[in-house]
Amino acid sequence: MDVGELLTYQPDRGAKRPREEDVSEESRVKQKTSSREPPRPAVLGEAESENKDSKEKILEKLMDQDEVDPEGELVDESTVKKMILTFEKRSYKNQELRIKFPDNPEKFMEAELDLNDIIQEMHVIATIPELYHLLVELNAVHSLLGLLSHDNTDILSLLQSSYTELQRRVEILSHKQGTLVDLLQELTDIDTLHESEEGAEVLIDALLEGQVVALLVQNMERLDETVKEEADGVHNTLAIVENMAEFRPGLCAEAAQQGLMQWLLKRIKAKMPFDANKLYCSEILAILLQNNDSTRELLGEMDGIDVLLQQLSVFKRHNPSTVEEQEMMENLFDGLCSCLMLPANRDRFLRGEGLQLMNLMLREKKQSRTSALKVLDHSMIGPEGSDNCHKFVDILGLRTIFPLFMKTPKKMRKTGISDKEHEEHVCSILASMLRNLKGQQRSRLLSKFTENDCEKVDRLMELHFKYLEGVQLADKRIDGEKHDMVRRGEILDDSMEDEFYLRRLDAGLFVLQLICYIMVEISSAGIPQLQQRVHQILNLRGGSVKTVRHIMREYAESMGDGKNEEFRQSEQKRIMDLLENF
Repeated sequence: MDVGELLTYQPDRGAKRPREEDVSEESRVKQKTSSREPPRPAVLGEAESENKDSKEKILEKLMDQDEVDPEGELVDESTVKKMILTFEKRSYKNQELRIKFPDNPEKFMEAELDLNDIIQEMHVIATIPELYHLLVELNAVHSLLGLLSHDNTDILSLLQSSYTELQRRVEILSHKQGTLVDLLQELTDIDTLHESEEGAEVLIDALLEGQVVALLVQNMERLDETVKEEADGVHNTLAIVENMAEFRPGLCAEAAQQGLMQWLLKRIKAKMPFDANKLYCSEILAILLQNNDSTRELLGEMDGIDVLLQQLSVFKRHNPSTVEEQEMMENLFDGLCSCLMLPANRDRFLRGEGLQLMNLMLREKKQSRTSALKVLDHSMIGPEGSDNCHKFVDILGLRTIFPLFMKTPKKMRKTGISDKEHEEHVCSILASMLRNLKGQQRSRLLSKFTENDCEKVDRLMELHFKYLEGVQLADKRIDGEKHDMVRRGEILDDSMEDEFYLRRLDAGLFVLQLICYIMVEISSAGIPQLQQRVHQILNLRGGSVKTVRHIMREYAESMGDGKNEEFRQSEQKRIMDLLENF
């Protein structure tokens, strides 16, 4: 049964392409009349008189089938069973005729169209997810996936045998080329899946068991996206993957391994005009990389870091031309940030001159600057970011980052990023460099804080009091809510405490912790000028060393999520040692 390719094949029809919309009924009659005059080729002449009526019926059936509304009928378990049974019978008959007449496609053309009809009718099953189990129990999922894997080349000989009439059939079929993919998309629609999670689980299990992603990727490889219908087929295929990934995030790794990651990278770097499919590919890629080290590692091994950097380099001096293109850019940046959570990819990023690209984006002040700052932050976090920190100083990155520290650009707000997000990334970068830099590079960083009468220390203390005030206000509100809960006899469980902690983070607690860490680091660096300036401003504005120490102890206690125990303990000890000298 090669119906998958039959439905996805788009012939070169030349001037006949707009025929359905532009050609008048009179011209179609004329064409049909003229087509009778020359003698038929041998493959059709043998059964011309017998098949004439059936051919007309086939064409009428296809042209009219969009008018059929299966949803208008009452659909129950019995109806679905009959529908699946009909599908299996027509599928078997189609396969049987293909085997019997491999060199004479005309013989199984009607069976091909009948099969297409029943697949169209099966779309109604997508409205009743509680009956999805019937698709699995009656083996329909396996049969549907089997249709995707067939490579239908018979249509070429079909065209050659009788151009005029048979090409008309192919033109009609081309409008139905996404039938299988459309059906799978409707069955996996995320809203439908959530209507009956039990039925959805059964369906997803059966699809994964049948290697659905690998089959979908193979099918996309055959599609020609310069043809609108086939481009729609790619878009709908990606929707199937997105639906399944949203319903079951754990399948991302399996999907990536089944060829999807390779296909996405190939499609993203293809030299094609920007379109909806490239945007969708960037979105699916970002989903696959989110919270999944195995997919991040796979992308790194496929030189995916270089692919992402090459695609993003377009935006170093030019802003995206449309909202959609900007969304694609953000998806690629998000994917890159996810990849950098894996230490091995930090090295690939460094070797691919990712730091130089991000530094250039920060200097060019285009829309990419906001996301470049976020990528830079991810590349330097933790001990694994040490090499990137040293390299950033070597490429004169301090000249780029400190102007962003001294003043939050107004253009950042226009791109949708808040002052807090910007200041968090900048402070995180400075904190990472203070933690990781050694020798001459560290000295160059500390000397920046002494320039222009310690103006950068003044800015640091300004940010300290700004975020301290926000956190203290949040703490007062939370303490009041806790008091009311205790008075009402309610229990403060762990979930409530977590919620309160998240609210404190939203109020700026994490940025405040980073700022206090920078204060403690520069004060303990052995440069009396810096320590004196920090304490002087604290005293002038009614601040307290005790408050800073409390914030840093809380920071040390909350450290270590996702890190090994050895690193957590050593980092906590280092922070406590710094506090003793503060």
